[in-house]
Amino acid sequence: MERVKTLFLLGSSLLLTAVSSQDHNVCSRPELDGNIEMTGMQRFFIPGSELLLSCQRGYTPVLGPRKIVCTASGEWTKTKFKCIPKQCPYPDLITNGESFYEDTVYQSGINYTCNEGYILTGPRSAVCQANGTWSTPPPKCIPVSCGLAPIPQFGMVIYERRVRGRTTEYGLKATYTCLPPYALFGKATAECTAMGTWTETPECRVVTCCPPENIERGYMSNSERREFDYMERVKYGCLGDYVLEGNTEIVCLENGRWSDMPSCKAPCMVNIERGRILYKEQKMWIGDLQPNTVLHKEVVSVYCMDKDRKCGYALSTQCMDGKLKIPECFEEPSGPDYVLRPNSLPSEIEQC
Repeated sequence: MERVKTLFLLGSSLLLTAVSSQDHNVCSRPELDGNIEMTGMQRFFIPGSELLLSCQRGYTPVLGPRKIVCTASGEWTKTKFKCIPKQCPYPDLITNGESFYEDTVYQSGINYTCNEGYILTGPRSAVCQANGTWSTPPPKCIPVSCGLAPIPQFGMVIYERRVRGRTTEYGLKATYTCLPPYALFGKATAECTAMGTWTETPECRVVTCCPPENIERGYMSNSERREFDYMERVKYGCLGDYVLEGNTEIVCLENGRWSDMPSCKAPCMVNIERGRILYKEQKMWIGDLQPNTVLHKEVVSVYCMDKDRKCGYALSTQCMDGKLKIPECFEEPSGPDYVLRPNSLPSEIEQC
């Protein structure tokens, strides 16, 4: 066996022992899992030598034992000692932004981004440190700001929520209106964009409409032959028993035209000479309907006979602009039946 050479280092307590690789029953330097540190620097160890195990910075020890010993057989004692990366807490969510990461262990990274219309203030990334904390706190996403919305001449703007000072935030909407007789040309709403500018501002232009025409069988509240300003209104009515269908007034629109005109619809006659009807929830003989007129869209019911069941029933019909169709099931009684045997009529017998 070769002579053992011992080197003493002055001023240090570290002792390095060199042993020949040809010595029997010596232990080679152990191969351990990554991130494990151990005492001793030599390549070979004599039986009885001990190595203390520890973890590198940023790793936490688990299981054990934390010491291994070189045995007489030249093998190290067994250990389950492991070093696992330290865990950082899950990062906080950032309002109006996102965080991207794959893990939260030592040396893992996080990247931050903000949603459209928001500006990131603070670091864009962070790293999990050896002490189990993130290198920087999460950033903030603040909204892009615009100035006040431009106001068109002869117009005004209304914000969807209260605005303080002379700045507005991304996504804020504003609605435009014009002062009569000016009309709005362009989109009625605008928005503070991600670019820090407002979408297109509409214009306010003078709009007039030609004098409106009267309607057949009707009258209007203003028959002046002049131009009417934007949003001016004219009311209509109908003569006699005619019924107005549509809006009671028209308005001068921003395109220089009037809104839809109403019309006057004619009343109807109930074209039967004998029989009973149901009108306005009242049962009456046709001769008692004075005058013989029902108005447009009013409903009248006549009585029909169910011959199989020998009972009567009421069937409705509606007046539509002077036309009232009598149901085909109605059979007008003869004069004698109407006068002498009225109790036999469909309206008077048992109802189905």
